[in-house]
Amino acid sequence: MRAAGKATTVTDGDSASGEPPDEAVPQRRAAKRDLALTLIEHLEADELPLSAVIDRIETVTTSPSLTREILDTAEKRGLIEREEGRIRVRRGGSFVRFEQQVVARDGEFTCQRCGAGLSTGHFISFETGELGPFGSDCVRKVVGRDD
Repeated sequence: MRAAGKATTVTDGDSASGEPPDEAVPQRRAAKRDLALTLIEHLEADELPLSAVIDRIETVTTSPSLTREILDTAEKRGLIEREEGRIRVRRGGSFVRFEQQVVARDGEFTCQRCGAGLSTGHFISFETGELGPFGSDCVRKVVGRDD
């Protein structure tokens, strides 16, 4: 269990980093699922193409089986409705408060969404963990504020 106020950064395990894949570490898989569900809860768009929602989920995981699990869980919990390749996000009043939940840090980063090199990384802080780094444009796209 993490201490209050401390964010956990969740990343994909891959052979390049020497980490085992998500399927081999149930706690990491559950943490990623929870983080992606929190991201979906905070999307600011009412409706998106399935591909756009998957694009956002891929900032948390690139595992196809975990992506399916996230979408299925979101639908079961009533966070989304799926219809003909589109996702309707059920509004719960949640959105990312940029002044409070997005933290900019200087350093050498790679954007989790587009892969660009960054000198300033933007991280989204949720109760379930921290998501990022992103560039200034990508962080707005990830939460659905910009297309």
